[in-house]
Amino acid sequence: MSTGSAIRAESLAKIYRSGGSDLVVFENLSLDIRQGERVAIIGASGAGKSTLLHLLGCLDRPSKGKIYFGQQDVSGLSERELADFRNKTLGFVWQNPSLLPEFTALENVTMPLLIRGVRPEQAARVARTKLDEVGLSAREAHRAGELSGGEQQRIALARALAGGPRVLLADEPTGNLDYQTGEMVLTLLTDLHRTHDLTSIFVTHNLSFAERCDRVLELKKGRLSFPEFPGLQPAGVARDATRLDGGDYV
Repeated sequence: MSTGSAIRAESLAKIYRSGGSDLVVFENLSLDIRQGERVAIIGASGAGKSTLLHLLGCLDRPSKGKIYFGQQDVSGLSERELADFRNKTLGFVWQNPSLLPEFTALENVTMPLLIRGVRPEQAARVARTKLDEVGLSAREAHRAGELSGGEQQRIALARALAGGPRVLLADEPTGNLDYQTGEMVLTLLTDLHRTHDLTSIFVTHNLSFAERCDRVLELKKGRLSFPEFPGLQPAGVARDATRLDGGDYV
């Protein structure tokens, strides 16, 4: 795993205006994720985990603070520039696979490439490669309703990888799956993280999944910290924790 910084967030805040007052999800929150690292973010429902993931995934803008990918500050990009950046740099997997029901598995996986302007025949070749990687090449002509929940999530993973992202972000990727199917998807996520040289950020309630990652962070009361649960962190990981002026740096 490289020691270079893949994503750096500095003094992030997300504040919503609600009923004439401010609802502060978090503020002065900073985070450094190394290239090739797998980071799990855990915490109670409503703690702001998905909000943080959306900010890191450039799907929303922070109220304050900056986000860097390598040396690139994405905070000032226009909406069009952000959309292009997401398409070329990031892959997303959600709890709900959100496949387009009227399209086949193959067509769903080609979608990010077509949006990028890749020729349909080339996009289809890449999509077939990704479907093969997730073990579903035989299902390319099936629509979402003809696929099991686990198969749909694997199609979503193939779609996330189709554009060759540097960073994979996943929000409860096994939340809708039974234990056995979830374990299969988690193993696949682990294998693909390694073979594609990804940097991965996972929001999860699954502590078994979390402890397989390189680092586990808990979002609690607007702060990121190492969790107190025994066994979740390898010995000495606290040496990676430093402090950045203006926020918790973990």
